[in-house]
Amino acid sequence: MSRKSLPCDVTTIGIDLGKNTFHLIGLDRRGAIVLQLKVSRAQLERRIANVPRCLIGMEACSGAHHIGRQFEALGHDVRLIPAQYVKPFLKSHKNDYRDAEAIAEAVQRPTMRFVRIKTPEQMDLLALHRVRSRLVGQRTAATNQIRGFLIERGITVRQGLMPLRKALPEILSSGALSPRMVALIADLAADWRRLDERIEGVSADIESLAEQDASCQRLMTVPGIGPIISSAVVAAIGNGTGFKQGRDFGAWLGLVPRQESTGDRTILGKISKRGNKYLRTLFVQAAHVVLVRRPGAARRGLWPWIAQASKRLHRNMLAIALANKLARIAWAVLARGNAYQPRIAADAAS
Repeated sequence: MSRKSLPCDVTTIGIDLGKNTFHLIGLDRRGAIVLQLKVSRAQLERRIANVPRCLIGMEACSGAHHIGRQFEALGHDVRLIPAQYVKPFLKSHKNDYRDAEAIAEAVQRPTMRFVRIKTPEQMDLLALHRVRSRLVGQRTAATNQIRGFLIERGITVRQGLMPLRKALPEILSSGALSPRMVALIADLAADWRRLDERIEGVSADIESLAEQDASCQRLMTVPGIGPIISSAVVAAIGNGTGFKQGRDFGAWLGLVPRQESTGDRTILGKISKRGNKYLRTLFVQAAHVVLVRRPGAARRGLWPWIAQASKRLHRNMLAIALANKLARIAWAVLARGNAYQPRIAADAAS
């Protein structure tokens, strides 16, 4: 078999993605390898265009969604697989062709879990959230460094951004710090202000896009969910059809206990913390907001459940359980196309 040939009996292709080069393995109906090819990025689309319509599998990594959309436009059935689900199909020593062969094997499994190909609009929204997450992390690092420098001089400030912001001018003018340290902390405070401005700008862009999106508007009817969370959910899962039920979405977020059951024993540990860390963090924050502020929609529909759960759960565990419940409600709102309608219980106002 020629490595450059493109046989007509290819039914499945596994592609190992790279930055500049791509390795392809093609299988026929019997599962035998009939195509083994290495192409450049410029050659990839042209090569696939010459292959009859078939099933194409790729790992869900950087650039996979863009390439997947290109192949779908050519009429192929394209499926993206999480990298951890490909690993069990890898044989012997690792190389690019064996990776492609493992992908071709994995994509044919009827029980395999796939990643939905994101639209360009989803990718744009996701990019905004990634930039915002990076900026928030940099702001946290700057404020933590300020606190570290102050505590080394015996100065402590109450937890939170606002207490530190209010205390800094008095601390810097008190004479308790050396001139060099005053200048250094003043520079860090200036960085903090610039990051605040950047975060506000990116957040405004996200809120503007959320106001124009019907799915985001429906999600914002759920207690605790605003423009940031609603747009992040839409960017991550689209209309939610990639999950069969809300439980699957909660498990994907890592908001369910890690299970290590064996025999007749059910062993549940801490939450798995798998999947999308950014979304999981946002839902946990939303749960804390609901518990503290008690919005009207939550009091009408969620508070009876919260009151019962609070009798047996620590507050932090209650927040995780509520975050899981909010995630499942968010999935239902997306998948069914309806706004959140709380079930009003008789004791909801108590």
